Amino acid sequence: MADRWHKVSESPTTPAASAGVSQLTAEDLFRTPEADAHVPLDEKLRRTYYWIVNRAVISPYYDVEFSTGAPVTFPLGDAGAELTLPTEPSFSSNVLLPLLTFAVGGKCLLVGGPGRGKTTVAVLMGVLAGSSAEEVRRGVQQGQPQLTISDLVGIPLPRDLVNAASLAEIGIAWREWLTRPVKIIDEYNRIPTKTQSALLTMVAEGYVESHDQMHRTAPPSGVESWYFTANDDAGGGTFPVIQALRDRMDVTVQAASFNSRFFDELVARVEAGEKPEEHVPEELVFAPDEQTRMREAIRAVPVPAQVRRRLEFFLSHFEFVQAGGRRFEYRTKDTVTTAGGRVAEAIEANSGADLAADLGAQSINGLSVRALQTLIVYAKAIAWFRGRDAVGVDDVAAVLPFVLRGKLLPNSTHARFDVGAERELAADVMSWLADLFAESCRQFDALGRGHEDPVRDLLTQLDAGLDGLSAVDASRRLTEIEARVRAISATGKLYGRDFDDLMSLKYLHQRYTAYLRWAERQR
Repeated sequence: MADRWHKVSESPTTPAASAGVSQLTAEDLFRTPEADAHVPLDEKLRRTYYWIVNRAVISPYYDVEFSTGAPVTFPLGDAGAELTLPTEPSFSSNVLLPLLTFAVGGKCLLVGGPGRGKTTVAVLMGVLAGSSAEEVRRGVQQGQPQLTISDLVGIPLPRDLVNAASLAEIGIAWREWLTRPVKIIDEYNRIPTKTQSALLTMVAEGYVESHDQMHRTAPPSGVESWYFTANDDAGGGTFPVIQALRDRMDVTVQAASFNSRFFDELVARVEAGEKPEEHVPEELVFAPDEQTRMREAIRAVPVPAQVRRRLEFFLSHFEFVQAGGRRFEYRTKDTVTTAGGRVAEAIEANSGADLAADLGAQSINGLSVRALQTLIVYAKAIAWFRGRDAVGVDDVAAVLPFVLRGKLLPNSTHARFDVGAERELAADVMSWLADLFAESCRQFDALGRGHEDPVRDLLTQLDAGLDGLSAVDASRRLTEIEARVRAISATGKLYGRDFDDLMSLKYLHQRYTAYLRWAERQR
């Protein structure tokens, strides 16, 4: 049985576009096996993925799809179902996203019914970081209604409690799991609210406090990954998850159901008493310095301007709501929410836009800076994992639903969720998020934003600096800005993209106004 567990295949990924077929040299012909032992980190991560998905986790669900051109599609049944066959290597999200979380040092929430392998996947990540399977399982924190802060982080030494003259003299017996590179919280929605708050400090700030003592949670590599499990992410559980903690989840991944065609493998494991986390090949374990270098390499992957512009356009849809407030700057969903209002009602009152075409009308909130940063990191991670030189639009599209699940919330009163086949999107949030990005890209192309973007041109002009700019040129730029505002005003309809453009134009107007006044005083 050991052979089937320890066979590590080379990863069948598509090489980068710039990579050709290299010519063999004399050095290649006489290379020793030891010379081939060094495997690049991205290739090692790919081999790890294929070992997990082909040998450890029974998951034939390839839902993170990539295709060059249109994939082959087949209509199925009479309810509008469709099966797509991608033309490029595609991946199982319930393995790939946890693995990317391990690579970047993120926080992953695994949701799904009991017995679907959520904890197994998390434990495998702990073994990849260098711990034994037994150590990782012992460090799993089981969420339950009686879990206290002391149970979670450690207890003060009894001798110090008796003899100490101040809190500073009390020593804490910290729990060993706190400094592990992979931390696992099972069923986190069964943890009491007060204990969740202590957990939030660890997740958000990287330290824990008890009796005025502070303990850092970062491992020697500086890369710590968190894995949380829950049976659902719709508010179920013994205790509601505090919003601040839920918002710290970088990605949310649905656990896959068992495919009956792989029942023979299940029988073989039962008969042999095997657990996949006990058979991870040694060459797939990442040393602390490898984890550090891997995260640095991922962060260094560039995001080209053409990808940034599409992302920028997508993000512009969601914060603006016409009836949000009186002052134009306050016409946002956040203004309505913080005042205790109902965003859905404010959207319905919007008579200045086509709600069917307004992507922002489909959601009841905007996006936080934290969510945007996470999206960038995971887009870089999947591009690096795929061996790409830079982030592509397809990389963004692949990770966006997992990053924004639970962060961009659907507006259930929107007409789209009550029309024919579209009703299923009310339950299938992942498909809704993927469709939002695809539709945003279609609008981006229809508006010609990739070729003509006057506001971007004006911002680029300012980025070049104001040194040496004459008062006449500053006045001319002010006129251009006002003309652009007038052009948007003349359309009579406002969308989120217009709100962001108008705020940027006002910013530019203020910068040039202040500069012009300064320049006039220098005369």
